[in-house]
Amino acid sequence: MRRRILLTLLASTSIVLIAFLVPLMIIVENLAVDRAQRQVVLEIQPLVSRVPVVADDDLTRLVDRFTAESGRSVTLVLADGRVVGAPRPLDPAVQLARAKGAFFAEAPGGRDLLIPVYTADGEAVLRVFVPVEELTAAVPRARLTLVLLGLALLAISVGLGLLLARAFLRPIAGLSATAERLAAGELAARVPPSGIREIDTAGGALNRLAGRVRELLSLEREEVADLAHRLRTPVAALRLDAETLPAAESSDRLRADVDRLEGMVDEVIREARRPLRADLPASADLCAVVRDRTSFWAVLAEDQGRPMAVTVPAAPVHVSVEERDLADALDALIGNVFSHTPEGCAFHVMVGRTAGGAGWVEVTDAGAGLPGPDVLARGSSEAGSTGLGLDIARRTAERAGGSIELGSAPSGGALVRLLLPAAPAGG
Repeated sequence: MRRRILLTLLASTSIVLIAFLVPLMIIVENLAVDRAQRQVVLEIQPLVSRVPVVADDDLTRLVDRFTAESGRSVTLVLADGRVVGAPRPLDPAVQLARAKGAFFAEAPGGRDLLIPVYTADGEAVLRVFVPVEELTAAVPRARLTLVLLGLALLAISVGLGLLLARAFLRPIAGLSATAERLAAGELAARVPPSGIREIDTAGGALNRLAGRVRELLSLEREEVADLAHRLRTPVAALRLDAETLPAAESSDRLRADVDRLEGMVDEVIREARRPLRADLPASADLCAVVRDRTSFWAVLAEDQGRPMAVTVPAAPVHVSVEERDLADALDALIGNVFSHTPEGCAFHVMVGRTAGGAGWVEVTDAGAGLPGPDVLARGSSEAGSTGLGLDIARRTAERAGGSIELGSAPSGGALVRLLLPAAPAGG
């Protein structure tokens, strides 16, 4: 926008300068010519005053001496047609000078000054040639001065335009910066008043929109927390039922599952009530999370006869994701394997690091593969599920600045890979 303002200012200023300088150059040229002509008239006055008092025999010496002293081409046309001095053809200008008086006439390469004078033989005409170089000697310098003046005015206008553009664009830059902060999740950002009515109107609308978004997010979190809180009642009833079961390995496992379910409900409530933006950078060891979650799913895999392979490097792989978010995403991917493949179908969980330092986790199975290209769409499912598993994993990766990749495993089954950015140093 600054470039457009400067181009507009340059175009308008240039038009004004051209409209001002071109007529001024013409006027300056005319003034220079008039000044040179007046100078010639003043120089020729001594000769004009002496011609009438000099005898005809001395006119030639008088004209020649003046020509030598002044360096000008001087011609004296006597009344009887004789020419004294520089030979010049007799033309109507001589008769016009006798009839009208002194004047300047156009001549090849300059102008002629024709002045009628009186001699003993009658009215003569003194003709002095002025070259065009003398008439316009001061014009180039005057034009250069005007051009430099125009460039100086153009530079001043550009400087003032930059100052005005900066003052005008600063509120727009503030508006844009606030919009970027809001897009990054900093919902407390607001547009300060600028004193420009149009920008303040847009800023006020953006501030109201940010406030409304923050209010809606808060309401949504409260509703999620309330919904999770309501789950405590059936969870408590489930715990009571589990406590009444006789002691056995299955009942112990059921009680452990109830404990984990209750912990997850509490975690949902805490997650819903935490601030909308975390100030500290997120960090988690991808290897540790994978070991923990695969250990959890190993029991169910054993019950269903599913061969499970886990490939995790010995060195930690720190990624820029909250540990609980990473665990939820991994649970969603592994849970999809159990939900969408038959019992006994093998799967493999692998962790690695890219050349740039980012971490990745890959879940492959030996099933029939992905059902279609729309499996990443939120709520999309072709197997009777909610369709949120892959979407949870995708949003976890994208919130951290990573991505999700879908493909086919070497066995023909599904392949899902989460690419996660490396955690910041010291994170």
